[in-house]
Amino acid sequence: MTMLTPGRVVVTGGAGFLGSHLCDALLARGDEVVAVDNLITGSLDNIEHLFAHDRFTFVRQDVSNYLWVPGEVDAVLHFASPASPRDYLEKPIQTLKVGSLGTHNTLGLAKDKGARYLLASTSEVYGDPREHPQTESYWGHVNPVGPRGVYDEAKRFAEAMTMAYHRYHGVDVRIVRIFNTYGPRMRPNDGRVVSTLLSQAIEGKQLTIYGDGAQTRSFCYVEDEVRGLLALLDGDEVGPVNIGNPNEFTIRELADIILEVTGSSSEIVHEPLPVDDPTQRRPDISLARRALGWEPRIMLTEGLTRTATWLRSVAHD
Repeated sequence: MTMLTPGRVVVTGGAGFLGSHLCDALLARGDEVVAVDNLITGSLDNIEHLFAHDRFTFVRQDVSNYLWVPGEVDAVLHFASPASPRDYLEKPIQTLKVGSLGTHNTLGLAKDKGARYLLASTSEVYGDPREHPQTESYWGHVNPVGPRGVYDEAKRFAEAMTMAYHRYHGVDVRIVRIFNTYGPRMRPNDGRVVSTLLSQAIEGKQLTIYGDGAQTRSFCYVEDEVRGLLALLDGDEVGPVNIGNPNEFTIRELADIILEVTGSSSEIVHEPLPVDDPTQRRPDISLARRALGWEPRIMLTEGLTRTATWLRSVAHD
């Protein structure tokens, strides 16, 4: 079964970085969108351009509380959650609640409406992986009692709850595991590596690298990510499906590219590595290529250039 469009879609976390881009893409293809967000990490700045749109509605609510949306709903996309290490370390209990209670409430909405459900999970379910690159069949290597466990375990529980609703209630579900995504609308101070290093370079500050910078990440530009999300939503693959860029860079390589694209002469400084920081992260996207016909198109240099342009524009507002 493929998704019938246009439809009516609920996006939790719709005022966030990724959620707001998803709202844009859904509206652009003709869907009606109900964005739900409590704004603890999201911002109305990300969606204020949509308020005049006749197919867009915003609801300010914490989805950890009971959620009801009147009228027909064709799909529920659960993207609400603090997602950067700084956010979930500052808001550990809210993170666990939105992954557990929020997932339960949004699945309940999908069940009642007969809607398709898409869960935004994360590469963090793999923890500090012992398999490289990471395939969807890998069960992960997570420290449940470490400081990062609040996010990792919230998402692992959310996946388990989603599959329970699928198996027990017959809810039509999709699960995406999102790898590091970047682009316009990232909060400059959100603590993620791309936004932090770009902001430091643009402001002429020292670039902060944790550890020796040899740890790796794979960075997917938001436009590519959203395209993959919609392909998953519309297709027949339940998942989980990795949606990320398989090109792997060390953090030191990322910093060097950022210095190049910004023209910055900032120095690089090293600070101690955070607890349980993964040493490697790279998606195997064979399933996404085969089942969705998806792969990323935008190279890191181009994506960083676009993001730097946006960051400079908001700095001057």
